[in-house]
Amino acid sequence: MTTILIFLVVLIVAVITGVPIAFGLMLAGIGMLWQMGFLDWQSIALQMTNSADSFPLLAIPFFLLAGEVMNAGGLSKRLVTLGLALVGHLRGGLGYVAIVTAVLLASLSGSAIADTAVLAGMLVPIMRSSGYPMGRASGLIASGGIIAPVIPPSIGYIVFGVAGNVSITRLFLSGIVPGVAMALALTATWWLMCRRENMSTLPRKSGAEIRTALVNALVALMLPVIIVGGLKFGIFTPTEAGVVACVYAIFAGAVIYREITLEALYDCMISAIRTTAAVMLLIAAAGITAYAITIAGVPQQLAGLLGPLAQHQVLLMLAIVLIVIAVGTALDFIPTILVLTPVLLPIAKQAGIDPVYFGVVFMMSAAIGLLTPPVGAVLNVVCAVAQQRYSDVVRGVFPFIVVQLLLLVLLVLFPQIVTVPGQWLY
Repeated sequence: MTTILIFLVVLIVAVITGVPIAFGLMLAGIGMLWQMGFLDWQSIALQMTNSADSFPLLAIPFFLLAGEVMNAGGLSKRLVTLGLALVGHLRGGLGYVAIVTAVLLASLSGSAIADTAVLAGMLVPIMRSSGYPMGRASGLIASGGIIAPVIPPSIGYIVFGVAGNVSITRLFLSGIVPGVAMALALTATWWLMCRRENMSTLPRKSGAEIRTALVNALVALMLPVIIVGGLKFGIFTPTEAGVVACVYAIFAGAVIYREITLEALYDCMISAIRTTAAVMLLIAAAGITAYAITIAGVPQQLAGLLGPLAQHQVLLMLAIVLIVIAVGTALDFIPTILVLTPVLLPIAKQAGIDPVYFGVVFMMSAAIGLLTPPVGAVLNVVCAVAQQRYSDVVRGVFPFIVVQLLLLVLLVLFPQIVTVPGQWLY
């Protein structure tokens, strides 16, 4: 118990004082090792190196670069244009555009922060000029952004798969239906809200304009088909899928759309490198924490606490979901995965829960943490882009958080929603 207390105190103090979370994880892990008498600097360096030395993690820089190139090369812009052409004329149509585009962007980049920034940057000005209630509209955009970690390709699945030794391909394919379900839940919620609001609509696009928008976006729409198809038929691994996505995005942006220059490509690479460096430092730092947690026997202690629930998978999963969401309110997305996966996954396996199903539910729970204060990384992005007060966006996002939580409970009660489509796709 003393060891766990040291870990929590050091990590909480680091977060409160503004220490970067990677260094907070390092200090927490070192503090645990020191308390137990296992502090060995060579072992610490070895654990950090081994944690980052993983072939599947190579997918992260490639998918990040693909997302950057898609934004700079015009692929993301054409997806927004297609959404406007299809549903922009409906009452509250810009909200439906945000949801449709969020799903399409999620199937391209897998980064909640990047997708939310694109959605907010393109749709917020139009929503504001159309008289939409901006707190609620910003909340919808933020809620659409968290679909990215659930629908493949997801950076979160890659990190979870490496941390928990779970098939990344199966995680990718099993996340499709839950991700679409998240979008449908948001659509139903937005529809109910729009019935009470007097929102202006955009002019209906003609058939010719819709066809033009579809043709222009066709190249971007083919990428998720290529990635999912390639994974389904074993043509390439998730890491190789990242390379395919990267090359495809560069080719489309430079040759087909002709919007990306060498200078822009260089900027995309620099941005992807910086983000990759931050993620890899987190993974390396979490290696120390995972090592210390294993030595301290934290999984066994937690398994003892959750032991009475081991015979009731639904209750155990509900307890795990609550733990993940609670931690997600204080930690960012990747640290939540890195800290909790080594602790909770063994408990789930011991209770006979499918690790792939567990991974999808875990990812949805962690994604909801991106919307919850005080951290709420996605909320901060929307506030910055939309120039809205944090409190207004929190109030606007609250109904959508409730709906996503209800969907999460539904997936816990009926695991077949995840496992059956996942097995069929695999």
